[in-house]
Amino acid sequence: MKGILFTVLLCFGFSAHCQELQLSKIDTTQYFDFWVGKWKATYDEGNGVQQYGINTIDKILDGTVVRETFELDGGQNKGFKGTSISVYQPQLKRWKQAWADNQGGYFDFEGEFIGDKRIFKTQIFERGEKRIQQRMVFYNIKHDSFTWDWEASADGGETWKLSWRILYERME
Repeated sequence: MKGILFTVLLCFGFSAHCQELQLSKIDTTQYFDFWVGKWKATYDEGNGVQQYGINTIDKILDGTVVRETFELDGGQNKGFKGTSISVYQPQLKRWKQAWADNQGGYFDFEGEFIGDKRIFKTQIFERGEKRIQQRMVFYNIKHDSFTWDWEASADGGETWKLSWRILYERME
């Protein structure tokens, strides 16, 4: 009997551990706490060759700001580095993120949440006849892994096209 009970409890615990981290069960200020840690970032360079990077996330300023430090280890973009800070603004009830990188890139994002997807998106800007918007989408979020997509829209956010997908695996 003890063996059966142990097996049931083990299976239940494993199942709960592997489930996606649902937004409905998390306080708004903790929507990005899953991200804290050191991550191996694996992506396809477009030629079928997988490349890797490291993304280290911590909380600063009394735990109110999520800080990201990203670096690509190899491939065509070896040496690419970037950093972001993400913060929940309780007075406005929204998440914001600012990103900067060593190639002069800068993005200002606003958080949006659809189902259990965590999304940071830019404002729409005009480029010729097109209304461009970019976003990053965090999904399939589990304790030790998640998927991140960089997407672009040329029609003001009506439709989205995948530009880059990174699969994250927790290192620490």
